[in-house]
Amino acid sequence: MARVFITGSTDGLGAMAARLLIDEGHRVVLHARNAARAHDARNALPEAEAVVIGDLSRIEAMRDVAEQANTLGRFDAVIHNAGIGYREPQRIETVDGLPQVFAINVLAPYVLTALIEKPRRLVYLSSGMHRGSRANLDDIEWKARHWNGAQAYAESKFMDVLLALAVARYWPDVLSNALEPGWVPTKMGGSSAPDDLDKAHRTQAWLATSEDEDARVTGRYFFHMRERACDPAARDEALQDALIALCERLSRVKLER
Repeated sequence: MARVFITGSTDGLGAMAARLLIDEGHRVVLHARNAARAHDARNALPEAEAVVIGDLSRIEAMRDVAEQANTLGRFDAVIHNAGIGYREPQRIETVDGLPQVFAINVLAPYVLTALIEKPRRLVYLSSGMHRGSRANLDDIEWKARHWNGAQAYAESKFMDVLLALAVARYWPDVLSNALEPGWVPTKMGGSSAPDDLDKAHRTQAWLATSEDEDARVTGRYFFHMRERACDPAARDEALQDALIALCERLSRVKLER
């Protein structure tokens, strides 16, 4: 059985994946934004091994979450599930001067990837909205453009695919993949979302732990436990490298090559 760390796992798809993995006999460490949510997570999933606490909108807290995770010991898989959605009506700036959407959805998984002891598998949650988007690395702060919450979210999910594919290239000994869970009726997706909620969490759990041949791959993109083509632009290695360089500069955390 595997030992898995899941970010953003107090509710929604993260909590659902945690429950599925625990029921399958895996050891799971949860992540909560604050102590109150950690308390709720312990009550909801008492079988979880531990709960790591930290607000992933802040670089200092990203570092602390990684340190807490490393203190607990090495993981077989890390699922980068934490994220915020596409309905941000205005640009919310973090203490580090970054848009909250970028900080949580992109920079946090980058910093955690760089600082958590290298697992055997990495899973990054993207979205179908990444298709047709671009990284716009010259204006990730949205200072040259009028804020658009949906576009900012789509760009962040495009960058999550870039990150997953870059790590797959840099670390050939790690299985690094991205997925889209579908537009499902969670707090993020909204009550009118049309896709099947029961299928939304299964791909991340499968990629993190399954011995199926189809799951033991790297540098791929999935939907409902089947490989699916990502936006072709996400395969641009120069763009992947540019994102990594940007994240290194912003966080002052270097990703091992």
